[in-house]
Amino acid sequence: MSETEIEWPWQYNFPPFFTLQPHAETRAKQVQAWKSLILDYCKKCKLYLIDVREASNIPLFNNSGINRKLEQTVIVSILSELQKTGHAAPIDKPKNRWEIYWHTLEEWSSMIYDYVSNRGLQGSVLTLYELSQGDDVKDEEFYEMQQEVLIKVLQTLEKDRKCELILSDDDQGVKFF
Repeated sequence: MSETEIEWPWQYNFPPFFTLQPHAETRAKQVQAWKSLILDYCKKCKLYLIDVREASNIPLFNNSGINRKLEQTVIVSILSELQKTGHAAPIDKPKNRWEIYWHTLEEWSSMIYDYVSNRGLQGSVLTLYELSQGDDVKDEEFYEMQQEVLIKVLQTLEKDRKCELILSDDDQGVKFF
């Protein structure tokens, strides 16, 4: 997705937006704006993973038009705020790599289970590929979901006893109940 296709909010072209503000109330508004921008950007670009070490290569964190970049420490602090609401999760100990969920895992699991229920697929076994890449799901919001995220979403359904994951070396699928 090119930078020109993104509708950036006004703050994106305001240089102070890229520097964490010292005043608590201003900083809270700034962090909220960043949280929304990250989720919107990731949704539009179908981006499920952010590596903070490479963040300056992503237009989201690097506005070349005003020559501003968001510092890695600030990115981690904002992603940590998203983690509190279930919209992000670090996938390594140093918190360099983060999964981004513009819907929480629970919201994603409801969407997938609604899809399965509406099509009468309970009792069926679907491959992970069919569920995220298949022709039947092209119009679904979870189309092209990254496999690692899909597995976490399905694990949420599995905890609710709505499916059983099949993750062997030969087979990767899910049986819905």
